[in-house]
Amino acid sequence: MNRRTALTTSLVASAAIFLGSSVGANQTDEASQATLDTAMAFMEAMGKGDMEAMSALMADDMVWHNEGDKSMPWIGPWEGKDAIFKFLGVFSSNLQTTLWETENAFASGDTAAFFGKMNGTTTESGQDIGEFTFALRVKVRDGQVILWNWFEDSYAVSNAYHGK
Repeated sequence: MNRRTALTTSLVASAAIFLGSSVGANQTDEASQATLDTAMAFMEAMGKGDMEAMSALMADDMVWHNEGDKSMPWIGPWEGKDAIFKFLGVFSSNLQTTLWETENAFASGDTAAFFGKMNGTTTESGQDIGEFTFALRVKVRDGQVILWNWFEDSYAVSNAYHGK
């Protein structure tokens, strides 16, 4: 193989590797954006109370997971659409959200994360929880939410719920 052929082969191989890497990076970015878009659409539908849109964005095997004081009726996990919609009814009748601010959101592949602050009043005691931070991990498959994993100051929420 002469130098010219070797150089041409090397340049073509380098270009193929570069273009392949670029396409892979764009696909990852597109997948991450699609995940973020799906998670945000679900959050928006929930905020509007649009159960039809929520249902379309939920996988049949979706899991809603939040931990905390099991004496509060909305602590899960909840698995499947029917159980999640039942949970949402219980949750909304027990907690009135008075503040919700998402401060950061990002996605990587099939996972999105949200961070912010919120507040609410529990109907059990009528007590204000006090402003607290939250984190949310969302997993998406084929344009539908498969996991909604909620993290909050469950101690503060439990104290407010029990009127402490």
